[in-house]
Amino acid sequence: MFKDNLIQLRKLKHMTQEDVAEKVGVTRQAVAKWEAGETMPDLDKSRLLAEILEVSLDDLANFEPEVNMGLGIPPKGKHLFGVVTVGDKGQIVIPAKARKLFDIASGDQLVVLGDDTQGLAIIKSDNFLAMADIIRNSLE
Repeated sequence: MFKDNLIQLRKLKHMTQEDVAEKVGVTRQAVAKWEAGETMPDLDKSRLLAEILEVSLDDLANFEPEVNMGLGIPPKGKHLFGVVTVGDKGQIVIPAKARKLFDIASGDQLVVLGDDTQGLAIIKSDNFLAMADIIRNSLE
């Protein structure tokens, strides 16, 4: 997992092993050994790698493409929760992982936003109203 993720992310960022080594403060050979699975970086180097590659440390170490519909590691803070089916009345079920991450519980009110080019967004109504208050106050 780790070695494959490191290789994929490094190439996605158009970086050489030398580039990564320089940013992390190790030799190119150390990076080559990590990518070959011969050794693993310590926690501090792993954290630095995750920052450089703009992913979470957990995703760098544990991500499996099958979990993300065969797609690569998402950028830090971005999520793909899976596919949902729209019911007859337009209802969808928000995946459990998304409900847990965003603290969405039964009875919560959500705001559905739309953009012709970007698609739909769902946000908890209290968060949306707080954001609207900030914008309104900044305009006064």
